[in-house]
Amino acid sequence: MNTEEFEDVLQFWFPSLPSHDPAARVRQWEWWFRGGGDAEISDRFTPLLERAIRGELDDWSQQPRSRLALILVLDQFSRTIYRGHARSYAQDETACALAIEGIANGDYATLETPWEQTFFFLPLGHTEDLHYLDMAIELADRLVSDSPAEYRPLLAFSAAQARRHRAVIDRFGRQPHRNEILGRHSTPAELEYLATGQLVHKQPFPPDLAQFLIQHFV
Repeated sequence: MNTEEFEDVLQFWFPSLPSHDPAARVRQWEWWFRGGGDAEISDRFTPLLERAIRGELDDWSQQPRSRLALILVLDQFSRTIYRGHARSYAQDETACALAIEGIANGDYATLETPWEQTFFFLPLGHTEDLHYLDMAIELADRLVSDSPAEYRPLLAFSAAQARRHRAVIDRFGRQPHRNEILGRHSTPAELEYLATGQLVHKQPFPPDLAQFLIQHFV
């Protein structure tokens, strides 16, 4: 196992931030979920993703932190590198299996920050399976209750997002915004939903969190 490689992934995704700086954490959250690292991910990590897809990084699952890095590569980097193509979702099953196994064997519990734990179980929230979505919601809620107070607004937003994703799956049995990319026929009800533009993954920050961005970065 090449320690330098998986640590490079983790240091890129989880940069050091000033302690007790809510604005910096909100800005990092926006970077994670609004594509702030897209160009660098494509430039730096495309070959690594291709190796992961071929199974050449399977030994990363042997330790908690390297398992987290492998989940990030398969779950997050694939969404960036293959955005707009069916391949962006092709690694979801593998990433989900890595997360489930890591939760069961104790890898998840050893992670030091709620941000690391969030991205460890996030593949469960990316499935179209209500059972796994319920697991993601339970883990997200637990992070809210177990984390320091200054982290809770962002983690509560994450938990709310998981619930919104579940509601979509409960309603349609799948994520309608993936239909075109995956060659699936959308029902009239799904087309009506898509026309609203109110997609969960594009949900804006609540006003109290958005205010940090307005005050510090605009």
